[in-house]
Amino acid sequence: MHIPDGFLHPLILAGTATLSAVAVAVAARKAQRELEESRFALLGVTGAFVFAAQMVNFPLGFGTSSHLLGGMLLAVTLGLAPAMVTMTAILVVQALVFQDGGVLALGANVLNMAVAGIAAGYLPYALWSRGRLRWFAILAGGFLSVVASGAMAMAELVLSGVRIPAALLWSSAVLLTASGLLEGLLTLAVVRALRALQPSALERAQVRRSQAVLGVLAVLLAGGIVAVASEAPDVLDSLADRVGIAERARALLTTPLAEYRLSWAPGSWWSQATAGLLGLALTYGAGVALARALRRRRSA
Repeated sequence: MHIPDGFLHPLILAGTATLSAVAVAVAARKAQRELEESRFALLGVTGAFVFAAQMVNFPLGFGTSSHLLGGMLLAVTLGLAPAMVTMTAILVVQALVFQDGGVLALGANVLNMAVAGIAAGYLPYALWSRGRLRWFAILAGGFLSVVASGAMAMAELVLSGVRIPAALLWSSAVLLTASGLLEGLLTLAVVRALRALQPSALERAQVRRSQAVLGVLAVLLAGGIVAVASEAPDVLDSLADRVGIAERARALLTTPLAEYRLSWAPGSWWSQATAGLLGLALTYGAGVALARALRRRRSA
């Protein structure tokens, strides 16, 4: 779902960067005012879990793969505004450290996944979370978060002059729909598991067990399961390959952890696991720093 550099028109880059900056600034102010004191502790570990989950691709069919995007999970756990800010921090780490998503395209990726995707996913949850449709709201929210993010990315590519044949566009839409359904199911499974372990974890101040569970799962995902994950491209990468524009992707910087592997040992099984654990630590640190900054500004 991450758009690399070299795909989008400069006007699209500038416009999405501006919209993202404004949206994230507003979200940060709202998070500072509205985030419950007990949930500040969840920013780091929840962000780390989503980072790890995004590393684990599973086969989707037709030579493509998918992974948990995690926007809806962040929104259910933290709230709408904190989720947007936390996802932005994840995307920044991915772009600058792992070359996952372009540096110039960071504004577009933030707009697609941290703003539009999370906002779309949170809508059914905001409407139905207090009634009998609560679980359906989470399922629908996960689905909408992926579909909205994917639709935004495709629209930006088309507006940038990328010619996508109608048949390929429709097949990509079908794959995004399947990916959205899996996102909803995975999000629902994680939320239900957290509530089964500690029903009050997402409702009141008792969050320590949730932190421990998410932390252990994140380490398992980034340090072990990622080594056996599918290496097939995701829907957006597959679309780029089939349209013939993948060669346009350019990296403005080269890092020793590019593509989630150690540059000096890219083919070894422990290379990806080590890079994943390092990324996990960086994302957790970014979440903790973010929580401290928001708390400090609230008390100032």
